[in-house]
Amino acid sequence: MLKKSDKDQIFEKIYNSYKLFVEKQLKVFNGNRTPYTVYSPIKYILSAGGKRFRPILLLLACEAVGGKLSEAIYAAVAIEMLHNFTLIHDDVMDHAELRRGRLTIHKKWDENTAILAGDEMIAQSYKVLLKTKSSALKPVLHVYTDALVQVCEGQGLDKEFESKKNVSLADYFKMISKKTGRVISASTEIGGIVGGGSKKQLIALRKYGECFGKAFQIMDDLLDVVGITKQFGKKIGGDIKEGKKTYLFIKAMEKVRGSDRKFLLSISPSVKLSEVFVNRTKKIYFQSGAIAEAKKEILKNTRKAQQAIDLLPSSNAKSLLMWLPRQFLERTF
Repeated sequence: MLKKSDKDQIFEKIYNSYKLFVEKQLKVFNGNRTPYTVYSPIKYILSAGGKRFRPILLLLACEAVGGKLSEAIYAAVAIEMLHNFTLIHDDVMDHAELRRGRLTIHKKWDENTAILAGDEMIAQSYKVLLKTKSSALKPVLHVYTDALVQVCEGQGLDKEFESKKNVSLADYFKMISKKTGRVISASTEIGGIVGGGSKKQLIALRKYGECFGKAFQIMDDLLDVVGITKQFGKKIGGDIKEGKKTYLFIKAMEKVRGSDRKFLLSISPSVKLSEVFVNRTKKIYFQSGAIAEAKKEILKNTRKAQQAIDLLPSSNAKSLLMWLPRQFLERTF
């Protein structure tokens, strides 16, 4: 029997082969297309790399129900473009300076260029998606469009939360199910549709994506506090400075009283925060137990994602789907 580390090496090698497959398809945007104001920023963000795990989830979901990679590749590219569209616009709204270790588009160019590039990217994503050769193209378009609607609604809720003093954990989970979870669950759902999955299999794949998405976003919240800029690809403490109502903030607010609670309530995106302020916030997160609670929630949803696809037939694709949540969400603990 293979050791765990050996399995990880094998799965990482397979994962990277899927990633190269996706990267090859994305190279269509590497040419010098005009107008440069529109296409140079798109080329810039797509060439910055990234995990590409959403399109890979789509490809694996397709294979896990008996489909072929060639049938799902255009849908996979489209879902990666949808994801990058959200990154461009999110970075503008969040005043982010770094993305994947490089300047964000609005910092390298300007905000108007970033908005235009994001708009063009989502338009191009539909153009790519329509190339999908499937008798179920209409259901694919329905799920894809729903993901676009949900992610915009989720971003809207996220912005509203910045100026609200009382945001519950239920509010937070609703927001991340839209902002983060729906694109991930749409990836697995669309892969299952293209692959010809049964109704039960599609429900299982969507549930997997929802749980994975929840864990992924809480991990993102956590890395904003405990991560390393070089590894995370963006500045640490950005969520605190932007007044984000993250899982950590909400959990800490449930637990702290007195001066610590008053201090957290003073956080606002309209106030420029010093590093001293950010560091005190981090200290409260650790001392209140919010960090530990976040880790528990991540692991719980990781397991739920894996359990959701138990009913899928055994295959290499299923094995990779079972491995991915643990690989992505436990590696920093």
